[in-house]
Amino acid sequence: MTEERATSYILTVAAGKRLIARGVAGLDCVRRAMESGMVAVGKGTTNAYVLEELLGHPIDKGAYCLGRTLPPGFTGASEVFGGSMPEIVFRNGEIVEGLGVKEAAPEMNPGDVVIKGANALDYVNECAGLLVGDPRGGTWGGLVGPVHGRGLHAIIPIGLEKQVAEPLRETSRALASIPETCRPQIPALWIMEGEIITELEALASLTGVWAYQIGAGGVCGAEGSVRIAVVGTPQQVEAADELIEQVKDEPPFGA
Repeated sequence: MTEERATSYILTVAAGKRLIARGVAGLDCVRRAMESGMVAVGKGTTNAYVLEELLGHPIDKGAYCLGRTLPPGFTGASEVFGGSMPEIVFRNGEIVEGLGVKEAAPEMNPGDVVIKGANALDYVNECAGLLVGDPRGGTWGGLVGPVHGRGLHAIIPIGLEKQVAEPLRETSRALASIPETCRPQIPALWIMEGEIITELEALASLTGVWAYQIGAGGVCGAEGSVRIAVVGTPQQVEAADELIEQVKDEPPFGA
């Protein structure tokens, strides 16, 4: 019988985003599309980390965001999000200048990859939720048709910190039933389906371990963190140890 080892890790939100980004960049479908095909990276906080991994160098992550959730009274938005960066689309590993994600979608072929983050995660029911304020549906509104109609590979990088209490499909239906005049401050909740990549999938795909979430939350900077247990061969767990060591000190977003 193969010897097994087990251990656990605590990942902050920022460390989780870095881990997820490495997991996405290492997916076989992404690697193939980067070599021979197209990869479109929508804007978002987690996607900014994904873009860094695909480019191989840091970017101004705040400049690669659209909507964001900030604490009440936060006064540093202009410093963190003051920059502006165009959307990035790769063709055969090279950036296509002047081509946005929605504009790229009709040019993409089966197996090409679109990467779009989300605001809520229903892990058990294998779907994510996107808060939508744009009357045209934002980036996902321009992608969902080509994703299904052209057979594109949709990847949804999202941290376990975004898990919600109720089934997302039920919540989406409940919100949709509220008269528009009664919910001017509530964005629509759009259900997204695709290949969901959390910290668990990233660890499994990069090291071969079995990964389980066994806790969440913390204090003194660990707010929003997740505790993950892993099981695998000694070599797999050693690889996971090395990977966590590389990402564990990722600074908070905007730091």
